[in-house]
Amino acid sequence: MTSKSKGSLDGSVVAVAGAAGPAGRAALMRLAEHGATVVACDADPARLVEAVDAARYAHGGATVTGETVDLLDPEATRAWADRTEKEFGRIDGLVHLVGGWRGSKTFADAPLADWDHLHNLLIRTVQHTSLAFHDALGRSGRGRYVLISAAGASKPTAGNAAYAAAKAAAEAWTLALADAFKKEGGESGPQAAAAILVVKALVHDAMRAERPNAKFAGFTDVSDLAEAIVGVWERPAEEVNGHRLWLTPQP
Repeated sequence: MTSKSKGSLDGSVVAVAGAAGPAGRAALMRLAEHGATVVACDADPARLVEAVDAARYAHGGATVTGETVDLLDPEATRAWADRTEKEFGRIDGLVHLVGGWRGSKTFADAPLADWDHLHNLLIRTVQHTSLAFHDALGRSGRGRYVLISAAGASKPTAGNAAYAAAKAAAEAWTLALADAFKKEGGESGPQAAAAILVVKALVHDAMRAERPNAKFAGFTDVSDLAEAIVGVWERPAEEVNGHRLWLTPQP
């Protein structure tokens, strides 16, 4: 991190969905480091507490909160958004880090149960968070909806059909949100933005420790992803709204 970017989110309130995994932990750390009030949620309460405590400890004085929210429940998701805006007075971002993967050896043996599972994790949660946070992001003046996607959505492979299709659907939904922000901005341009950060896959220190000889070619470190997330606020809304921002070479 450069000193120039430190504090670039001072006064901002950013919600992080799926905050307890390695990417979520890195995002909480970096957002807090840049001055944001961070409101985290995850389905795993124990891991969420650990992630929130780590971000608070690393950045004394930072406001980092966490709560367990069922993002498959649209009313619960909307209630989370409403509570957040009421408590902090604004919402400047929703970072969508809810993830999951299932694949098969061949296309022919892909179980359709994988689609049902990934549809909920990767699409429903995007639908519910985007609808719940849309109005608040529009009111922010610098609102950002950030989806983390995968290169496989643009180039599906035989054994990755359900995952690639779910990611592609999540991207399409996010691009529709971007179009809404564009239309709502009128002639002056969008005031809020929906952007997609695209990775091949993510890597973190524990993975490297488990596989010390692996090269992880083309993978994005979770710390670099976190820096890219912050960077979405450092560019004008018009530059990032409706764009796929590639963190790995395009397929």
